[in-house]
Amino acid sequence: MNYSISASPQKLQHESVSEELVAAAIAGVIQSARSNGQSLEDLIREVLADDALLDGQQRRCLGEVVATAWQTLPNSVDS
Repeated sequence: MNYSISASPQKLQHESVSEELVAAAIAGVIQSARSNGQSLEDLIREVLADDALLDGQQRRCLGEVVATAWQTLPNSVDS
């Protein structure tokens, strides 16, 4: 999945991000993955992929949050 994210980690550090915005983003990514036929394992693999914004520990933590959200959120928008 390719999502538009600022290429500058410094810019992200100066922007205020609410918990609600993060939760909505995670829910949106999960809905998108499901609609594209991806499994939780596929999505976690992408989350854990090396990138310039998160270190290894942060990626693993995000992976755990995504896995929990995957199990909690309904399987479809209609549910």
